[in-house]
Amino acid sequence: MKKAIAIIVSVLFVFAITSLSFAAEEKKAAPAPAPAEKKAAPAPAPAEKKAAPAPAKVKQVTGEVTAMDAKAKTITVKGKKADVVIAVDDKMMAAVKAGDKVVVKYTEADGKNTAKSVKKAEAKPAEMEKKAEPAKAMEKKAEPAAKPAEKK
Repeated sequence: MKKAIAIIVSVLFVFAITSLSFAAEEKKAAPAPAPAEKKAAPAPAPAEKKAAPAPAKVKQVTGEVTAMDAKAKTITVKGKKADVVIAVDDKMMAAVKAGDKVVVKYTEADGKNTAKSVKKAEAKPAEMEKKAEPAKAMEKKAEPAAKPAEKK
């Protein structure tokens, strides 16, 4: 009896996993025909796009401001991976200048990066300690060495 129940449960499990994989394949296949339908009826397609815009994902880049364009209200930040051109408002533009280390949070919409916040990056504590250590070493070298005790 236990073997029969175990076999039935395992068969049901296999069918459940199989049905999930077929459902996932159908979802992937479903969007492909949808653009063809949108091309046939272009008027409703823009209305659908405006009704349900995709939520913009907030991205972050940390780096140095390499260029500023006051006319276009953009800044270029040299990050670890690449240079990023970001549109900013007047207040954010006034807060930074070329050469500043900044942390910028931005969103990308329609191929345009728009800043949510621009903050000047502060020196990391580890960097501050490294800068302080050479100064201490120089102080130690500057002190005269103590004279050795005289033998009697």
